[in-house]
Amino acid sequence: MSFREDVIAGLSAPQKALAPKYFYDAAGSRLFERICRLPEYYLTRAELALTRARIGEIARFAAAGARGRSGIQLIEYGSGESLKTRLLLRALRPSAYVPIDISESALRGAARRLGREFPWLRILPLAADFSRPVDVPGVLPYARRVVYFPGSTIGNLTPEQAHAFLRVSRGQAARMLVGVDVRKDANVLHAAYNDARGVTAAFNLNLLKRINDELRGDFDPGKFAHYAFYNPSAGRIEMHLVALERHAVRVGAHRFEFDVGESIHTENSYKYSVEGFRALAGAAGFRARRLWTDRRGLFALHGLEA
Repeated sequence: MSFREDVIAGLSAPQKALAPKYFYDAAGSRLFERICRLPEYYLTRAELALTRARIGEIARFAAAGARGRSGIQLIEYGSGESLKTRLLLRALRPSAYVPIDISESALRGAARRLGREFPWLRILPLAADFSRPVDVPGVLPYARRVVYFPGSTIGNLTPEQAHAFLRVSRGQAARMLVGVDVRKDANVLHAAYNDARGVTAAFNLNLLKRINDELRGDFDPGKFAHYAFYNPSAGRIEMHLVALERHAVRVGAHRFEFDVGESIHTENSYKYSVEGFRALAGAAGFRARRLWTDRRGLFALHGLEA
């Protein structure tokens, strides 16, 4: 489905919803980069510290069984700023790197920067929606494929979607590195998604601006408020945009009414225990071979083998 079709279908549902993959236009990608630098947003710092501390082990796991490091094709889903990727590229030194991201502008910028930094590396950026199966190009016929999925992006998928994604990835690669946000104190989670500077709120509200710009919408972002909370029974953070007054909105020829307090569900961010994620990966056909965590146990990187 296209952006327009997804928006119309989502706003027509009993619980209005918009897919989080549409956060990442150029403005949304810039806002997310700011989120990653916020003091409340522990996730990026924890993952980066973990990667720096254990990069040798991580690279050795990824390269195991390959015919030399030159026979490795690294596939990364949701490449973003590629901060952690630089560490992995230096340690792994693959022959080819395929970054995959839904934001074409962010993807092009990251590919240019990495190309300057790693002139020996063959980079093939692929703009695609990885919530659906992606046809990843095979660069080297006998290369060992390794999938890298950092940043806990897998948490934006429902467990059913995550299982389907892992099943597809199992057919793409021999080994997989997956970043997962660990279940933790609800107060820590609340602060991370409700930062004092309001950057996460701006990121959430930017989705309405994107609909206005691209789909002839007439949303007034001032009539909505950012709302994020931890749902313990589901094990996830939920993000919503809540209507502050009764009003109607048009998107092209379509009209949608909002009551006071009615929300648009814009994102889930699932948190997993180590055992819970291993069970999910096992059901998708992977064996859990390695586990790396940061010193505080906030974040986990799972090493999986198909």
